[in-house]
Amino acid sequence: MEHVSSLFVDLHLHTVLSPCAEIEMIPPLIVERARELGLGIIAVTDHNCVANARSVIQAAQGTGIVVLPGMEVQSREEVHMLCLFDTLEQAEQWQKIVWAALPNLVNDADLFGAQYVVDASGEYVYTEERLLATSTSLSVEQIVAGVNGLGGACLPAHIDRPSYSLLANLGFIPPGLPIAGVELSRHRTPQAAIEQFPQLAGYGMIVNGDAHRLSEMIARTRIHVAAPIVAELRLALARQEGRSVEIVGE
Repeated sequence: MEHVSSLFVDLHLHTVLSPCAEIEMIPPLIVERARELGLGIIAVTDHNCVANARSVIQAAQGTGIVVLPGMEVQSREEVHMLCLFDTLEQAEQWQKIVWAALPNLVNDADLFGAQYVVDASGEYVYTEERLLATSTSLSVEQIVAGVNGLGGACLPAHIDRPSYSLLANLGFIPPGLPIAGVELSRHRTPQAAIEQFPQLAGYGMIVNGDAHRLSEMIARTRIHVAAPIVAELRLALARQEGRSVEIVGE
């Protein structure tokens, strides 16, 4: 039997590439905060773009922290979907698909905020001018199918929120939708979520920080896995083969 170890994770983090993130969300500070919290795995999930994932991965080298490249994609139904991958190659392939589905609009930095691409030390590289904080033309089903097809894992983000969530915008989880699990808001417990939304019963749940500032990073989800990879996360959320997910704290 494979050895299963326990890791705290926060799999929903924004960097300065996301226009809504604070300027402190740069690779070295994100990694430093992850170490303070005792996180074993973090994921970089900027809005509709993966450009800063490589820099956070580089900043984490030698720390023992695994960084999953990912993205928070906004569907055509205005649903936020968390997309997680093991490799930059997978994430960059997904970026091409998302980029083709994103409206060719210019970001208004005064209205939405600037979108900075930085290096591993947090130094400015360039400003992404394309509007990221908007919907793609991809449906929820297309996003899930696309991510799964590349070997990633897809979860509806903050599914219990009143906006930009699957339940708020669609009112239900489409039958048979092959998601890895669902993400709850940072202060929610699975029991409270199921009491409010009974249809969540039976789904694996994870609580992330959805951090736009360092103080919002959290260590509320502990996964019991044999390796820090997406396939193991899937098993943990499904409670299969001795893997599991544990939500701690309030």
